[in-house]
Amino acid sequence: MATDITHGNVRNFTISTEIFYNPSLDIYSQMIYIVLSSSTADTASLTLDEVAKKGRMTTKLAIKAMQSLVDEQLIPHKLFRKMIGEFQDDRLSWAAKGLLTYCKKHKEITLTELLALSDQSGEDEQSIRRAINELERNGYLEEFPELSKLTN
Repeated sequence: MATDITHGNVRNFTISTEIFYNPSLDIYSQMIYIVLSSSTADTASLTLDEVAKKGRMTTKLAIKAMQSLVDEQLIPHKLFRKMIGEFQDDRLSWAAKGLLTYCKKHKEITLTELLALSDQSGEDEQSIRRAINELERNGYLEEFPELSKLTN
């Protein structure tokens, strides 16, 4: 059990000690996990800058740490996306970010339609498929069932 003293208020919270024995988590990921665990009631209202400040790190380090926590499935991807937005997620290539932006405006797009549009962009079918797989691998296709089917 740990204690969070915030502006004179004392809040007890529990975290798993497993994070300290996970070799893929660095000290920044561990700290962000502690910050998010101590803020469970108001996590939804926390901003990335607030999390970074509470974790005593730069915003860039906080993003990297949160990416590790998502990869280890210690925090939900939805929380990560809400806090940082997809354009700060450096796991995504510009091709995947562009495809995601396009898909957000055209939610019912199919692969056939995307491939037809690819002729206009100079991207080939393999590039489109790589971007779709990248989006799937990083949890961005939840809201696009048509495209999500293609990766299975």
